[in-house]
Amino acid sequence: MLLLGDFFPNFTANTTAGQIDFHEYLGDSWGILFSHPSDFTPVCTTELARVLTLMPEFKKRNTKVIGLSCDSIQSHEDWCKDIQAYAGCNEDEKFPYPIIEDKNREIAKMLCMVDKDELDTAGMPLTARAAFIIDPLKKFRLSFLYPATTGRNFDEILRVLDSLQLTDTAKVATPVDWKMGEDCMVLPTVPEDQIAKVFPQGVTIVPVPSGKGYLRKTKCPKH
Repeated sequence: MLLLGDFFPNFTANTTAGQIDFHEYLGDSWGILFSHPSDFTPVCTTELARVLTLMPEFKKRNTKVIGLSCDSIQSHEDWCKDIQAYAGCNEDEKFPYPIIEDKNREIAKMLCMVDKDELDTAGMPLTARAAFIIDPLKKFRLSFLYPATTGRNFDEILRVLDSLQLTDTAKVATPVDWKMGEDCMVLPTVPEDQIAKVFPQGVTIVPVPSGKGYLRKTKCPKH
């Protein structure tokens, strides 16, 4: 089982963009690998269409996306037209991200994203709605795991990506429901005598009954 901070395993796979080496595909970008149970299904179609419309946002964040399901390449390619149509995109344009074929469930099993309660017509388990975020050092940074009946929130995936990228470079953490540009929390590891140097924009201490000054807010270092 992968733990946060582990080196994300590499693999080769057939995709709608040809055979890929996953780490080579990512290069020096961040990456999001997301799986779905089956092609030509309603919730999955809405999800992959949403990713289509968010491609400019992923590009701004130096992030490559790649999908996966247990169906064949031919099935993926046929389905892409439906996805583009649902997203309101030109069906004649090249589909902008690859979809992995995982008919033998090798990648799904390796990444523990098989849903034993969802079976295909042959009785084989389908992939769950998993999503993994991988950083440019190929470290595993975050995962979501949803059941087949519940579509993911890709706004939340973008929000988390923003938080990861921000907190990698600044001595802050992001509070509940945070969005880019909102106030952040100063890390507890930053000593008081370093506050003015690290946060020239200033820090506000939120008073609490305990009298402890641990709730230290500061303007978002990145806007």
